[in-house]
Amino acid sequence: MLLLNPTSGKGRAAQAAPTAVARLQDRGIQVVQVVGHDADDARERLRAAIAAAPTAGVVAVGGDGTVHLCLQEVAGTDVGLGIVPAGTGNDSAKHLALPTDPRAAADVVADAVLAGRARTVDAGLAVSADGVRRWFLAVMSSGFDSLVNERANAMTWPSGQARYLRAILAELRVFAPVPYSMVLDEGTDAETRIERRGMLVAVGNGTSYGGGMRVCPGALMDDGLLSVTFLGELSTPTFLRVFPTVYKGTHVERPEVSEHTARTVSLDAPGQVAYADGERIGPLPVQVRVEPGAVRLLVAAPEGPAT
Repeated sequence: MLLLNPTSGKGRAAQAAPTAVARLQDRGIQVVQVVGHDADDARERLRAAIAAAPTAGVVAVGGDGTVHLCLQEVAGTDVGLGIVPAGTGNDSAKHLALPTDPRAAADVVADAVLAGRARTVDAGLAVSADGVRRWFLAVMSSGFDSLVNERANAMTWPSGQARYLRAILAELRVFAPVPYSMVLDEGTDAETRIERRGMLVAVGNGTSYGGGMRVCPGALMDDGLLSVTFLGELSTPTFLRVFPTVYKGTHVERPEVSEHTARTVSLDAPGQVAYADGERIGPLPVQVRVEPGAVRLLVAAPEGPAT
């Protein structure tokens, strides 16, 4: 059993890790902790640890960024992935209804390991224009939210949520609807082409991102499909009224919003970037596809196929 524990959630991961480790060991599960100096170092150490113990599972202690990092090494393999939520958003964990208490979350992992069972779910795979290839478990997006992330990442002050709010206000002053070109299920009988100006496009394997924004409320992690939400052109005042409704998922009831399902998505727009699970992928165009059953989650969920 491998435990990845980079700093996450303003130190919450560092606080949760000892509790999770102790509980897993109490349940008779051997734990090897993998801690990196930064995300790249953590991923290299994780890759080496998996190579040394390929039959072990990986437990991500942290938020969506930590889960995303682990996903890059376990998706498409037989290595199981457990989650102990300890981040700021924890969108993947919320979608899976995992407990936030680290002891209880560790018990979920232990139950799955000791029973020799895992829930098989899909993952999205995105490849950006610069060749970056990333798996994602929750949502890939482009548009206003991605540009806010770009702006916030470039800021040195303030810190935390205040930086993100400042980035939102700054982006609102300059943001203009984006001319998107999107192709769904290209080369099949279901091929759909969309040329339209919009505020953002979200491609969901899961429902939410950004700490509970249910941008793709109809998404399921085990249906072999991606859920695509397109928010069309809006004035700034209307956008400000609509944006908060994404937390309830009611934005999809507006006429400016269209929903689609697809197995593949090709998305392009000038000057835009894509983010997945809150992490930067790269510039558009981006090619996205769903990989059914790509991830073996160490959860004892009754729904979905178990292996």
